[in-house]
Amino acid sequence: MTLSVWRYAHLTLAVFSSLFLVLASLTGVVLAVDAIGEKIPPYRVANFENLSVAEVLPALTKNYLEVSEISVDHNQFTTLKGLDEDGNDVDAYINPVTGKVVGKNQKKSDFIQWVTSLHRSLFLHEAGRLFVGVNSFLLFLIAISGSVLVIQRQKGLRRFFSKIIKDSFVQYYHVILGRLMLIPILIMALSGTYLSMQRFKLFPENKSDQKEVQVENKALKQQSIADFEIFKKTKLAEVQKIEFPFDTEDPEEVYVLKLTDREIQVNQFTGQISSEVHYPTTVLLENLSLDLHTGRASAIWAIVLAIAALNILFFIYSGFAMTLRRRETRIKNKHKAKDSQFILLAGSENGSTLRFTNAVHTQLLTNGFSSYLGGLNEYAQFSKAEHIIIFTSTHGLGDAPSNGTKFLSLIEQYPQEQKVNVSVIGFGSKSYPDFCGFARKTDEILTAQTWSNRFLDLHTIDDKSPVQFAGWVKKWNTKSEITLATTPATYAQKPKGVEKMIVLEKTTISETDHTFMLILRAGMRTKFTSGDLLAVYPAGDGRDRLYSIGKSNGNISLVVKLHPHGLGSEYLYNLQPGSVIKARVMKNEAFHFPKKANAVAMISNGTGIAPFLGMIEQNKSKVACHLYTGFRNETETVTKHKQFAENQIEKQQLKDFHIAFSREQNQCYVMDLIQKEAEFFATLLQQGGVVMICGSLVMQQDVEKVLDAICIEKNGNNLAYYKANKQVLADCY
Repeated sequence: MTLSVWRYAHLTLAVFSSLFLVLASLTGVVLAVDAIGEKIPPYRVANFENLSVAEVLPALTKNYLEVSEISVDHNQFTTLKGLDEDGNDVDAYINPVTGKVVGKNQKKSDFIQWVTSLHRSLFLHEAGRLFVGVNSFLLFLIAISGSVLVIQRQKGLRRFFSKIIKDSFVQYYHVILGRLMLIPILIMALSGTYLSMQRFKLFPENKSDQKEVQVENKALKQQSIADFEIFKKTKLAEVQKIEFPFDTEDPEEVYVLKLTDREIQVNQFTGQISSEVHYPTTVLLENLSLDLHTGRASAIWAIVLAIAALNILFFIYSGFAMTLRRRETRIKNKHKAKDSQFILLAGSENGSTLRFTNAVHTQLLTNGFSSYLGGLNEYAQFSKAEHIIIFTSTHGLGDAPSNGTKFLSLIEQYPQEQKVNVSVIGFGSKSYPDFCGFARKTDEILTAQTWSNRFLDLHTIDDKSPVQFAGWVKKWNTKSEITLATTPATYAQKPKGVEKMIVLEKTTISETDHTFMLILRAGMRTKFTSGDLLAVYPAGDGRDRLYSIGKSNGNISLVVKLHPHGLGSEYLYNLQPGSVIKARVMKNEAFHFPKKANAVAMISNGTGIAPFLGMIEQNKSKVACHLYTGFRNETETVTKHKQFAENQIEKQQLKDFHIAFSREQNQCYVMDLIQKEAEFFATLLQQGGVVMICGSLVMQQDVEKVLDAICIEKNGNNLAYYKANKQVLADCY
């Protein structure tokens, strides 16, 4: 219930302020870029922070006929107003050390002024400023409510930055980017709110702390301004503006120093302070808020603000996308719960579990049964129920999803009056330590009820697998004698990002190791690199098969082993040049060619060589690459690999190529090659090199055993040490 309140509050605030946030974010990006651009002109002098006013003023009074004022802006550019030696007006950026004019003082462009006005007040003057202030505060509340949702999802503040399981692209990055951008967005929202409140004088005005000092005017002989003590102590970086005396002979005329925290009047003859006024706290906070909200004081902070503003646009998109996704799974019931034979209760956080439940519910209705679908918290006494089926995900570390927080207590509160068949299906991810933890609790409690008849044992589904769910359906069909669809496609979510690809080339299959190569051309907009994965859908039912790819001449290269009755391999083997397939590229950044390694050893069997061939071809920086691979026999394909390796060695993109033949020639396995080169591998890892492994899982396990023994014997560290350092990368199936 608490989670739902925060979620609805978060959504309501976002809906109410979304249009404003879009405008504010777009204009904010423009103004942040402008703040960065302001700092590009070379008007700031070196060692600016150490310059004192006493060092600067003498040069200016010497080089100009008259100086009326100098000012220092947030970029630490110095502007002078006065007359030059020829009596011409000067209003320009100067070098404060030499007094030389270095640039013209220009106003903001009409476009930037227009954007600024839109950002501040939406062209609605005071009413617009009030509206902007309110929405800035709403952004603050959105950030707070979003943080609470993340804390509740992660089960505590300590786990705030713990791993997030990727249910979907928008959900994953909504949380990831929200955590990263939380502080900048909070600062942006609070500073904007304060500036609006200050504009309407909502804070009490504190009187300035003014201190008058009696100045002795007996000796009015002009002292050198370079000797004024206050000028020596005051850094130019602390100055906002210095107003010069209008009449240099009038003892009433003074220097006025407007600093970052106070205003000082200095006698022009003696250098004594005649008046000192400290700015009230509200003024200091206003200046700080301007610095934080605009990024005017720091290019780095301006870049952070621009990124944060862009992220707000993404949050709006992803937030509404998640909401629409949940609405797509809204429950539609034909029968009331009290009149239904089948009670299907779903515990779902983001709607994915409900998708499976709804598929079963729809089929039961089609078959003529009375079925009711609800959330876990709708559990009650169901007088005509014959089956209660629980479909539930697990939230956090073994806890109930947001619509199931009361479920376990409701079971104890409302026992059924008749015997009821009960089944529990748990949904989760094995990436979490407490896989399907809440489903297990539910199964235990329901099994202990006197009215409960355990119809099927607990069935768990990893990563929303339609294949695993279809397995449960088959068991349920057999026992219930009711026919539900057992094809995984019925329960699969349609994959996104699938595109058409054309087969350019296919090699004949090797009779000894049953491998063949495919070259595919993807769309021009498809971005991929060697080591990424290609997902193909051979059955057209949402089930995918993944293959490591190499990038060769801009095309996708695959090496595939044909397995008898293999769903993916037989599908690919039956393709011919010119065939068109539907597939999608999946980023696999954990197996990309390392950017900073001084040397890379690549280890594969025949089916894992494709990404390595692509990486070698892309190795334009000529990192030392060593390729170790194993085949059964010398084939036409192996001959082509040898020719490729020789060409790459000539180009210095490959250092050496080692082949193990298990059925002829040297009659060894790739593990034997590694054992023979033990000293090389130990040295490579010790010196920061990277070992990459691609191919079959059996080969990976054998290779890692050999490497582990080598590392322990020669380096004193086991292989796990180098894996933790990301020096051992594997992509095996």
